[in-house]
Amino acid sequence: MKAESSKSHLRCGLPTFKFVCPKMKWKTCDDGKDRRRTLCDNPCTDSLCGRMVYIYPEKDLRAYPGAIRGTDDWRNTYKIRTAVERSIGHFKHSFSLADRRSQNAKTLRADLLLAGIAQLFSVLLADKLHRRELFRSVKSLVA
Repeated sequence: MKAESSKSHLRCGLPTFKFVCPKMKWKTCDDGKDRRRTLCDNPCTDSLCGRMVYIYPEKDLRAYPGAIRGTDDWRNTYKIRTAVERSIGHFKHSFSLADRRSQNAKTLRADLLLAGIAQLFSVLLADKLHRRELFRSVKSLVA
């Protein structure tokens, strides 16, 4: 997706960022008006202008958490969010998705399957060693 504009066309005036299909071009139509048209061989949508995505920065809870910082509501929400972010990061690292080098879908699927097999192997090994608290970490089991 490529960025097209960063001004708001909403009635409420919320700032928006607009991203469009990279194969979209402005074309002059029969009525003399310029309109967006996609040049994709296999378009991902039925629209003539291609796919468009809007991002609303006000609704980004990472940048704008929705609660005033320093209040009890913010502290409680922050504790939950940090636990969730840590869990997501742990799963990404254990399945080798965090810093992958290939963009190929087949390679990614193979990497994911091999990482899942390795994770299951570590669970079985931790169970056989009667150290179930170490089932998430292969390094701790080997050490």
